[in-house]
Amino acid sequence: MKRIIRIGITVLFLMIAALSLSYALSRYGLTVTRFELFNPKLSEPIRIVQLTDLHNSEFGKGNERLIRKVAEQEPDLILLTGDMLNQYEERTDVPVELIRELAQIAPVYASYGNHEEQHEKNYGTDLRAVFTEAGATVLEYDWVDVEIRDQALRIGGIYGYCMAGYYLKTNEADEMETAYLDSFCDTDRTKLLLCHMPVAWIKYGSLDYWNTDYIFAGHAHGGQVRIPFVGGLYAPDQGRFPGRCEGLFFSRDEEHTLVLSRGLGTSKSKLPRFNNIPEILVLDLLPENGA
Repeated sequence: MKRIIRIGITVLFLMIAALSLSYALSRYGLTVTRFELFNPKLSEPIRIVQLTDLHNSEFGKGNERLIRKVAEQEPDLILLTGDMLNQYEERTDVPVELIRELAQIAPVYASYGNHEEQHEKNYGTDLRAVFTEAGATVLEYDWVDVEIRDQALRIGGIYGYCMAGYYLKTNEADEMETAYLDSFCDTDRTKLLLCHMPVAWIKYGSLDYWNTDYIFAGHAHGGQVRIPFVGGLYAPDQGRFPGRCEGLFFSRDEEHTLVLSRGLGTSKSKLPRFNNIPEILVLDLLPENGA
């Protein structure tokens, strides 16, 4: 009997230790997730780092661990896809200091998430000006045409759902979003769209409808709590056990790709990140000839 009790106590101790370690890694750890995609428009490879949903989290003093890890990837450009701060905290120093350091590594492009939108309403802060001064190109209902490694890119940003299909036919899609996307897609350049909200691209036909090559999104936090063999527990706009809350998703013709990162932090919710290590996402766009 005593032996059974000892075994039970040992098992309980190991379970508590494993849960504590998973919680600590989900709050303070960093992992790099890598993807490769081929693009017939390219003659040279391009490496993109995506960071999203920082929520004022810090990985080392001044985010030194995060910055060092990004630098190790040797990116050609860095995309920040929203919720880099918190809507209920007036401070902007965490993303500002991060942007200043990242801009020394590669060009930084940033778009808004729901927390940036609400932060401006709560505190009257002009985050476009703040982030621009720090070194980012802030894209909100606009785009830039750039040359990266002599490759012609169009990089745009929009905070919105970007509805398509049925929602366009019933006039439920936002007219401003629709006009922007029509204009953004009208180019032969390789198109990179920063769009914080993923749900319409995943569930409502937007990935098939809009002719943009790559959409970079966040917001879902990878389901916040990740259950082994099941996946994420909950994602905003997608509900419980959403299934599609991180990774790559393709249009039916495989011409368009949604790149959905689990992100880095979490807002002050009842659910902490668990079994969900903060993610630096790296996407290598490669020429089809393998150059």
